[in-house]
Amino acid sequence: MSEERLASAYRLLEDSILYYRGQPVGTRAALDPKAPAAENYEECFVRDFVPSALVFLHDGRTDIVRNFLEVVESLRTRERSRAGHEIQPGVMPASFRIDTDETGEEHLLADFGERAIGRVAPVDSMMWWTVLLYIYTRHTGDYQLARRPDFQSSMRQILHLCLKDTFEVSPGLLVPDGCSMIDRRLGIYGHPLEIQALFYGVLRSVHELIEPRGPEDEALLESATTREQALRNYVRLFYWLDLRRLNEIHRYSTEEFGSDSVNMLNIYPESIPDWVVDWLPEEAGYLVGNTGPSRMDFRFFALGNLLSILFGLATDEQAERTVRLFEARWGDLVGAVPLKICFPAMEGLEWQVQTGSDPKNVAWSYQNGGNWPALLWGFVAATLRSGRGDLAERAYQQAADKLESDHWAEYYDGRAGRLIGRRANFNQVWTATSLIVSHQFLEGSELLYLFPR
Repeated sequence: MSEERLASAYRLLEDSILYYRGQPVGTRAALDPKAPAAENYEECFVRDFVPSALVFLHDGRTDIVRNFLEVVESLRTRERSRAGHEIQPGVMPASFRIDTDETGEEHLLADFGERAIGRVAPVDSMMWWTVLLYIYTRHTGDYQLARRPDFQSSMRQILHLCLKDTFEVSPGLLVPDGCSMIDRRLGIYGHPLEIQALFYGVLRSVHELIEPRGPEDEALLESATTREQALRNYVRLFYWLDLRRLNEIHRYSTEEFGSDSVNMLNIYPESIPDWVVDWLPEEAGYLVGNTGPSRMDFRFFALGNLLSILFGLATDEQAERTVRLFEARWGDLVGAVPLKICFPAMEGLEWQVQTGSDPKNVAWSYQNGGNWPALLWGFVAATLRSGRGDLAERAYQQAADKLESDHWAEYYDGRAGRLIGRRANFNQVWTATSLIVSHQFLEGSELLYLFPR
């Protein structure tokens, strides 16, 4: 029966492949027979394509991944101005589609955020592109692609953009709401963990991909090394939360000044939410969703924690204790259909203020505590890397028992994720590919060990 489910997932993946001038270049986001809820779900999203790419690489179809990397890189130079504002070099599109003009000629059309909710340019696209290029290069040995002048230029511009001097003292990367997988307003403005983990993945990748051509490049790579070390130390210290750390925050003095202050971010003990005190197990911990001046977002965000384990941003002990948290709070963080995107959901006045009363992000739905099967591959990879294959297998079996019969739903609603999302698309491609990649990892795919760390 498992083979039948995988075959169904493969059929959806195959049907989703986009062709540009006869060449496969990506996969559509969804093939909902009732038409996608949003027009751009017929496009290829950079972040959505990553699990598809892992499947193709594992199966030896490396040409599709190479074509995708080339197409996204080529779109970087298209139409840099939006409403009189210049988009920074290095920013890559959230998605692209293929249009045909009246003569029958095909053209690529990219979305740099102008068709997105809130018109926010994606920050994570350039990061996923770099990480995927790193994995592709290590898997295929095709270093010539990364060494092409246009690819070298793209990576330099990405680094320049991420390492640009700002008013910030924090080594984290400051970004707006809506810039990542959480692509709607959800109170993650600042330094969301997901972006810090991807940023770290980029910094780990570029040393193998960029060929220094002079003192300027050597200085750029040295700056990347310095930032990488600072970011790693910062996240491991200021984002980590366990009972010991929670007790420290509970007894913090505030308004401290000077280099010897303990409460350097001026976190007020009164900001500790009631739910976390009894919810956090003694033997577990996790990286919080965000930090900043007088701010700690105590919510658990799954993707940021999983990527932190995969990329080695979390210590081995932190990774082990995060996995224990999944095990101890399985009903909250995994639920009926793996995996919950964040916990807990915002409700009431907090939901109104933080989301702008977003009706799609009501409590325990969509990105406000919904369950996303697309996160399964990250969970399986992180738990396998942490030596907990039992949890990887458990989550995989839960997903395998549900996803095909639910027509590869995009997300699930409810505190335990037992209801198919009210506005979820069916035949969501990264739901299907996440199951395939998870199966490949459980079968021992070498790709599991090719992530930058």
